[in-house]
Amino acid sequence: MPTAKKIEGFCERSSWIRRMFEEGDRLKAIHGCENVFDFSLGNPNVEPPVEFQRVLEELVHDPAPGLHGYMPNAGYTEAREAVAQYLTDDQRVDVPAANVVMTCGAGGALNVILKAILDPGDEVIVPNPYFVEYSFYVDNHGGVLKPVDTTADFGLDLEAIEAAIGKSTRAILINSPNNPTGRVYPAESLSRLGELLRRKCVETGRIIHLVSDEPYRRIVYDGVRVPAVMAAYENSLIASSYSKELSLAGERIGYLAAHPAIPCVETLMEGLILANRILGFVNAPALMQRAVTRLQGVGVDLSLYERNRRVLYEALADAGYRVTLPEGAFYLFPRSPVEDDVAFARELLEHQVLVVPGVGFGAPGYFRMAYCTAPDVVDGALPALREMGAKYRGKRC
Repeated sequence: MPTAKKIEGFCERSSWIRRMFEEGDRLKAIHGCENVFDFSLGNPNVEPPVEFQRVLEELVHDPAPGLHGYMPNAGYTEAREAVAQYLTDDQRVDVPAANVVMTCGAGGALNVILKAILDPGDEVIVPNPYFVEYSFYVDNHGGVLKPVDTTADFGLDLEAIEAAIGKSTRAILINSPNNPTGRVYPAESLSRLGELLRRKCVETGRIIHLVSDEPYRRIVYDGVRVPAVMAAYENSLIASSYSKELSLAGERIGYLAAHPAIPCVETLMEGLILANRILGFVNAPALMQRAVTRLQGVGVDLSLYERNRRVLYEALADAGYRVTLPEGAFYLFPRSPVEDDVAFARELLEHQVLVVPGVGFGAPGYFRMAYCTAPDVVDGALPALREMGAKYRGKRC
């Protein structure tokens, strides 16, 4: 075979979201787009805010020379300064521009962070369920992903995290608001996690980083605020992007930031900047760096997401599904009414409804619905969801 055995295995494990997305394309060709209800891919369907279009037009017509040449690998100074000011206000910690690196999205930021902090065999603890790519990102850099259970409502189980921490632990990776559950970890949980990690740093004799993946930070509902991870713990790093809050998923623009109190943070920043270059990212896209410099604090209109969230949640709950109302992001993660979530997802396919089995997120027995889609898709799927709910009502505790 021309492909490495490890990659062949990775392809099989990572295929659920794309597999369902591709199945959707096949069904649309057969039944017509209007008759297929696709909740498989978390691709923002809200257009970028009008401010982005205005800023982009201004940048495109900027006559200044050298706008498309090489730049510092950490990104433009003005972009880093803008992000640092935003984070200083948001995190309640004085974050200097020197502690920010502009990256190719949050995925790029996470790979850069893991490249810089992991030695071979280092463990990264992650609450389960989790975004499937995390396991591949950690493996990219010689680490070992170590999933731990969450509470019944998908909150942080601090006892499980404590039990999982050992001499090989290098980081805890959290994602809040969470993909796939929509859970926002409250300030009290983060504060207690910070206390736990301080104690474990002393016990293990090594720094344990808290890495917070935050691309959905500003996609929240009902007045919920995402607590500041840097205010909770000093050995923290943030990875984020503008893919969701500005609907710029295809532009691959994000950043990473390191808490200024991390020991030898200057050396860490050198490593992060080097990792950005040698991983092949080199630097974040120039035009998008200039754009987001002017768009700090700007966000998309969340009304469509709020509408879809409410309609789907109420319909699922009324139909007998066990489902938690998400506090953020744009996903619902109901419990499958039958134990085999893959079989249930396949049965929904017969009704032209596409969801992703929970096994793809390390949580068999659930399924994910991405409601960043048109209202017609949500409304059109409700009869099938109600029919399936009635069929299996009371079949599973």
